[in-house]
Amino acid sequence: MKNTAIKYLFMLALTLMFSHAQHSFAQALTPGEARAIAKQAYIYGFPLVDHYRVQYTYFQDRQHPEYKAPWNTLNNTARIYTPDDKAYPTPNADTPYSQLGADLGSEPLVLTMPAVKEGRYYSAQFVDAYTHNFGYVGSRATGNDGGTFLLVGPDWQGDVPPGIDRVLRSETRFAFVFYRTQLLGPDDLENVKRVQAGYKVQPLSAYLGQPAPATAAKVKFIQPLSAAAERSDLAFFKQLNFVLGFSPIHPSETKLMEEFAKLGIGPGQTFDVKAWPLEIQQAIAAGIADAWKDFEALGQQVARGEVSTSKFLGSREYLGNNYLYRMRATVTGLYGNDREETLYPPFYLDAQGQKLDASRHRYTLRFEPGQLPPVNAFWSLTLYDANRFLVANPLHRYLINSPMLPTLKRDADGGVTLYIQRQQPNSDQLANWLPAPDGPFYLAGRLYWPKVEALDGRWQAPKVQRVD
Repeated sequence: MKNTAIKYLFMLALTLMFSHAQHSFAQALTPGEARAIAKQAYIYGFPLVDHYRVQYTYFQDRQHPEYKAPWNTLNNTARIYTPDDKAYPTPNADTPYSQLGADLGSEPLVLTMPAVKEGRYYSAQFVDAYTHNFGYVGSRATGNDGGTFLLVGPDWQGDVPPGIDRVLRSETRFAFVFYRTQLLGPDDLENVKRVQAGYKVQPLSAYLGQPAPATAAKVKFIQPLSAAAERSDLAFFKQLNFVLGFSPIHPSETKLMEEFAKLGIGPGQTFDVKAWPLEIQQAIAAGIADAWKDFEALGQQVARGEVSTSKFLGSREYLGNNYLYRMRATVTGLYGNDREETLYPPFYLDAQGQKLDASRHRYTLRFEPGQLPPVNAFWSLTLYDANRFLVANPLHRYLINSPMLPTLKRDADGGVTLYIQRQQPNSDQLANWLPAPDGPFYLAGRLYWPKVEALDGRWQAPKVQRVD
């Protein structure tokens, strides 16, 4: 009992010392400095916090309707995403998904990809806690012949065993592997299930037939903020600190972390907003609002065609620590692919520069003869509402893609015109109808394994035309 009391008093003294030190440091910061730091930390941290929300939902919260499987256990989703799927924005309805939440704290994982017949695209995308895409296997990256791959954490230094085709190293203890398997048509789902059944995951020790190593310390996961609360709640920075505890800081970000630490933000830091004066608290909230202003300004550049969305997705090396780009990618298309894997031409505006709104107009999108999207795999055009979710409609048609070309009606010159509107068109146009909501919407193009002429800009996506 005596030892317990001494321990309690010691911890209380430490807490009071830290609180006093943090309060004094906050007093030394001007509101302007606090606002600038909060803005930068929010932009930097949004992808980590939002990714954690989704990963917690998928692999930790067994009561959540979006729960997939325990950590280190593969989940196959053998269905097409619909308007009811709202875990994250811009879900893909072309490729049934498989998901793996990888906890690499104890040992690496061995992933096996099956051989798949040529003509069917499949891939596994490797994402770390920062949302960097740190590797790929599948049709483009390693071919359709399958293979065996080793996924390791940031501290693993073991020997690569025989039979491993490639090693993929995550910067962070927790990683996400996102599989996509192409669906060739409505009657193809059973074939997709057979491909998915060939995806295998096992710990390295099981692969080697050896005893498992000591288990890493159990993580006490925290309840994530809701997607809405992430946008303004100052508890955001507490969540960021938690995620950074499992995400080693890159050497290029050491100075940045020194700045963040002035507000109690960073690995090992304690963010306690109540310890600061009201003016500092208000400055932090204003910094978050400033981050969203920068986000919206970047969105306007994208809509005007001044910045390509292909710049927002990729590895740490590709992004070059452009945190606003990383944030934009998280909000508008979390888990999007590198441009070499998938090119995403967006359609936010019509040819007159006005936002798309099916409550006011009908639209067309025409591909001239010989100007369909150039791809090695396939292309698709998916329609989303203003919240970036699929749109319910009587046809249950959420996209038009290249496998549907035999069923689309060609123009007299061989081109293809798509009809984008909320009203069902006449019978001559019905095959090419992409149903829209009674309100604003946008179109997301996807070119899977794009050809060089799409990557270098020789092929340009057509403009959406207003027809009334």
